[in-house]
Amino acid sequence: MADRPGPLFVIGGHEDKDGSREILGAVAAELGEGTLVVATIASAKRDGYFETYCEGFAPLGVGNLVEFYLDDRDQAHDASRAKLIEKAAGIFFTGGDQSRLMTLIKDTPVETAVRALHERGGLVAGTSAGASAQGETMLVGGGGDATPRLGDIDLAPGLGLVPASIIDQHFAERGRIGRLLAAVGQRPDCLGIGIDENTALRIEGSIARVIGSGGVTIVDASRASHSNAAGARAGEILSLHGVTLHALGSGDCFDLAARRPAS
Repeated sequence: MADRPGPLFVIGGHEDKDGSREILGAVAAELGEGTLVVATIASAKRDGYFETYCEGFAPLGVGNLVEFYLDDRDQAHDASRAKLIEKAAGIFFTGGDQSRLMTLIKDTPVETAVRALHERGGLVAGTSAGASAQGETMLVGGGGDATPRLGDIDLAPGLGLVPASIIDQHFAERGRIGRLLAAVGQRPDCLGIGIDENTALRIEGSIARVIGSGGVTIVDASRASHSNAAGARAGEILSLHGVTLHALGSGDCFDLAARRPAS
């Protein structure tokens, strides 16, 4: 067993799969020749996700890719399915709907196997919906391109592999700063983490490093001087003062536990 949990890759979606493959290359470098489980659970239909990642990882030296899909929650209680994860060097959650992903695996042997993989030093990666699911709390609804209003977003439990966090993806591309502000307004104990497309955070311990062509936005409302999130009427404009915002680019590091940039 490893002395510490394995690395997490939290990817904002649309990572390059046929060019420089910087993010997929970083995942492959961690795995070596080990087996990677490609979990397409977040999609209501497989829709070629697995084949796309087979092509994306093909020149990168990953030993073996295995598809993992669930049609319903009952299958997540199948011990043989959990064993696929237990034997792997890593798991990669593809995009889709994070609500579907968590509804199918929450409190099942599959979730237990994912946690055990991480704790024994295995790699856990997720893109788009698979990124959001790694946070303690997930955004599962709400538009991103309007002024944030109370009651416009929905939150649900995630896997919690990244403690005290709310992770949003396709961040700059879909203008999601408003909904992330609304989320941390409701949960100021959680860091808001917004990740652009073709961009990832590689997290080991509490240190997160940015990889890729875009940016990462960190929103910290833990020391906000004012919030109207409690007791306000639904539809009222969010009022949130004294929020700390960090803008990170490729190579920048951030200490998620200390809530400050790191060298």
